[in-house]
Amino acid sequence: MTKIPFTKMHGCGNDYIYVDALHHPIADPAATSIVWSNRHKGIGSDGLVLIDKPSVSQFDLPEASLPILADFSMRIFNADGSEAMMCGNASRCIGKYLYERGLTNKTEIRLQTLSGIKVLHLHVSDGIVDSVTVDMGEPKLDDESQYVPSKNLSLGVFVSMGNPHYVIFTDDVNQVGETGRELEYNPAFPLRCNIEFARIESDGSIRTRVWERGSGITLACGTGACATAVAAFLTGRAGRKVDIVMDGGTLNIEWCEADNHLYMTGPAEFVFDGEAET
Repeated sequence: MTKIPFTKMHGCGNDYIYVDALHHPIADPAATSIVWSNRHKGIGSDGLVLIDKPSVSQFDLPEASLPILADFSMRIFNADGSEAMMCGNASRCIGKYLYERGLTNKTEIRLQTLSGIKVLHLHVSDGIVDSVTVDMGEPKLDDESQYVPSKNLSLGVFVSMGNPHYVIFTDDVNQVGETGRELEYNPAFPLRCNIEFARIESDGSIRTRVWERGSGITLACGTGACATAVAAFLTGRAGRKVDIVMDGGTLNIEWCEADNHLYMTGPAEFVFDGEAET
């Protein structure tokens, strides 16, 4: 057994276990995530996040050119051991971790993910990262055929943020447990899917509850917030700037007309540090 230092963090209640894999690599992160994420017998989390150097193989470029592309990389393993492509809440936490733990002095960080490089803009006051804005890139509305071979689902709107989301506008956002589970494993989604249940509020904000692929109900989902904002704009329910109110807090989303990118702003918080065996 090897003891690995870890840090528990959350973004609007979306909590992960973070490991500095630059100095403490984990041989089997999928299995480790299952054990550590258990909320009764482990540390308890929505999954495990590894912070590391950028991967040469992903870009097939010489190592000397990598700093131009990315400063760090992240890999995310859900509570069930499956690997996620991207997480906006985890990205914000990584920005705070890297800056406040002295791994970088940059306030703009390029982070390599399985769905591409995301740019983190840190909002710093007196050495503390108060919030982070993540350039989440462009929504991929033409990815539907990759994830949804069946057109029988007519309840919601499909949006890809590098990972698949299905947004359902409804007054009953509390159906997230039963309906979310069913839809994640619906045959229409051969790669499974993240499901959002969204309700437009009187103040223009959007109350959203999330069923995340591989994790179940989570208190927040950054890519899900972006997907909800896109779906709301496309269906005429909201403008390009909107507050997405999730179980664990509020994320501000802007779908910028100039570059077609989504910008997500929200908090990131440390919870505690510890050591665990692998």
